[in-house]
Amino acid sequence: MRRLSGLRAESEWLGRIFEPRRMSYAVKEIFLTVQGEGVRAGTVAVFLRFAGCNLWSGLERDRLTAVCKFCDTDFVGTDGDNGGKYDAIGLAQQVANLWVGRGEKWVVCTGGEPVLQLDDTLITALHSQGFKVAVETNGTLAVPDSIDWICVSPKANAGLVQTFGDELKLVFPQPENHPSDFVDMGFTHFCLQPRDDSYLGDEKKTNNSQAAFQYCLENPQWRLSVQTHKSIGVP
Repeated sequence: MRRLSGLRAESEWLGRIFEPRRMSYAVKEIFLTVQGEGVRAGTVAVFLRFAGCNLWSGLERDRLTAVCKFCDTDFVGTDGDNGGKYDAIGLAQQVANLWVGRGEKWVVCTGGEPVLQLDDTLITALHSQGFKVAVETNGTLAVPDSIDWICVSPKANAGLVQTFGDELKLVFPQPENHPSDFVDMGFTHFCLQPRDDSYLGDEKKTNNSQAAFQYCLENPQWRLSVQTHKSIGVP
């Protein structure tokens, strides 16, 4: 009996050593809003913004040497609304706490680059809370198969790994990328979004909306994506 107890204790000890480490997710912010751009514009969703990106540090001092130089989002740290470090169950519960009312429940995983952290464990936890899971990614990493909506937004000369999905949303113009580079890829919808140059300041800001509008007129495979959330002043 003493031998069996010893074996049980040894087994539990080994189990603790070799148990997979629980993933910790670094989250900038989580908030309920109406999606402002792309095919799903106007749809209520919880936005789950992960900290970190593989194309820019998020620090202004590094912008000029970054792969992506025109990012308009703060994804540094975990100090935003409901930001912090979470495990999968806790993060899914926090997302669920923000949903109100009826309707199809969507969570949009964004960043930064969400696929640096988003994995099947978290997706399963979000599904268990009744959510469909969308991702907005730069496409440089493969998206988990269990995602319900894939939106890829190519950036500069970063090579695409994720070449299929529901939506390709191209910020326009980009010297390294032309819309014609992507039309034969496996996406259902193609959106052209005017590049927001507001980070340059008013004196250097250019208005890219007319150019994107004209391109869509001449190439109707593309849908114009306008950032309505910025127009009406909501997150």
